Amino acid sequence: MHADAVVIGAGPNGLIAANHLADAGWSVVVCEEQPEPGGAVRSGEVTEPGFVHDLYSAFYPLTLASRHIAPLELERYGVNWLSAKGVVAHPHPDGRCALLSMDLEETCASLDAFAPGDGDAWRRLFDLWRRAGPHLVGSLLTPLPPIRPGLGMLNALGPRGLADFARFSLLPARRMAEENFKGDGGGWLIAGNALHADLTPESSGGGMFGWVLCGLGQQHGYPVPEGGAGEITRALVERLRDRGGEVICGTPIERIEVRGRRARAAVAADGQRFEARRAILADCGAPALFLKMLPEELVSERIREDLRNYQYDNSTFKVNWALREPIPWSAEDARRASTVHVAEGMNGLTHATTQLAAAEIPEHPFLVLGQYSMVDPSRSPEGTETAWAYTHVPQSPRTDAAGVLSGDWSRAEEGERFADRMEEEVERLAPGFRQRIIKRHIQTPLDLERLNRNLVGGAINGGTAQLYQQAIFRPFPGLGRPTTPVRGLYLASSSAHPGGGLHGGPGGNAARTALRYERARSLLRR
Repeated sequence: MHADAVVIGAGPNGLIAANHLADAGWSVVVCEEQPEPGGAVRSGEVTEPGFVHDLYSAFYPLTLASRHIAPLELERYGVNWLSAKGVVAHPHPDGRCALLSMDLEETCASLDAFAPGDGDAWRRLFDLWRRAGPHLVGSLLTPLPPIRPGLGMLNALGPRGLADFARFSLLPARRMAEENFKGDGGGWLIAGNALHADLTPESSGGGMFGWVLCGLGQQHGYPVPEGGAGEITRALVERLRDRGGEVICGTPIERIEVRGRRARAAVAADGQRFEARRAILADCGAPALFLKMLPEELVSERIREDLRNYQYDNSTFKVNWALREPIPWSAEDARRASTVHVAEGMNGLTHATTQLAAAEIPEHPFLVLGQYSMVDPSRSPEGTETAWAYTHVPQSPRTDAAGVLSGDWSRAEEGERFADRMEEEVERLAPGFRQRIIKRHIQTPLDLERLNRNLVGGAINGGTAQLYQQAIFRPFPGLGRPTTPVRGLYLASSSAHPGGGLHGGPGGNAARTALRYERARSLLRR
């Protein structure tokens, strides 16, 4: 089969890249090894009929702000975005609860309940978001160096303000909270959001990550597509096919054929060849691309050494629940938020991440929990609830902080016991939760990787979000761009800048770069 571009992988980055290329008039074929497309953007009924679960990613604060997704107009293909007014809640066993709401006054009132004046502190931080946030998101999603967004940031903040913002962007979440709030609530929201990645309250840059998610949540909410995450994938595939593109599933690509130092074809495990006239875009992990799929002689020892040090983020363990009633949180505000952070305040977050750093399975894991009854009632029968929670565990556990588990997720009883531990954390904040469970479905790190080879060891971010492996250091020290040492081959996965999240940055950047190089080649041939 021949096409202008061959895209390896039908995850969101691969499909977003394919759509941008098809919009430019290229013929595109996407090869996916799994029986269906979507990668980590899929949904299904895995507990009981009528209960729709997002199987990997779920809430999408970065999606509506993305320059790579907005032009695709997925709404024209049936995607209906929904956002709960209550965005994120962080309840505490002592009855306090911090709430990020799409109503600014409600957010400020929640923080003022922790300490008078903290509402005004959030107003100042949100004002900074309104001035700098769009330029910052543009910078994060643009190939390096982000010249235009950088100039926009300078214009918005001025030279002194930009210098202050540079310091602000490096603050750990704990320090950012200490400098801006007197009470605990603001710090819980910022640090809890930072821990959606493999950051800690003490990680440099973690404060900005949490602030970005809080700013997006205040402005846009945490949107979900009505009916499940799979609706995003369905729309991307339908849109691509409308433009002549093809998606071929059950076709794992094992190697890339190179002639004249240019990528010429992607070769499947069964020997089927997909010839690329212009480009091959790889929505797969950088280690897999460079160390397994390319001819050995084309990958320098320097790159090989860098990728031996490539660090994946912590593993993810996820539980999906069908519930006969919504979760009975003791804190009323937690009953109104679509996302709930389950941890005993800032110190609980630190304790859990310290145990992770020591390769220990946390005794009291931090949970990011999603519930849908207040945002998308179509996910479950009337009066019931579809919910999930995920947490992080070490890639290679050495021990269990509670002294119970071995961390061998191939043993079913290990997964069941850890799921029990997660439920106990919810039960502390919502007595009666476990009595409402109709059925649960467990996804261990091994399950996640088995159904998506990109989720190595259950890592959902494509690599650590720590500063030493971001921007020009992702996937290894260089220019932070999607180009590779092989002409016509582009890295389009979350291993590339700007990393994980449904913003389409890696795929969109790879597509735009391929188009730009092809235009340059055309000019040179004239």
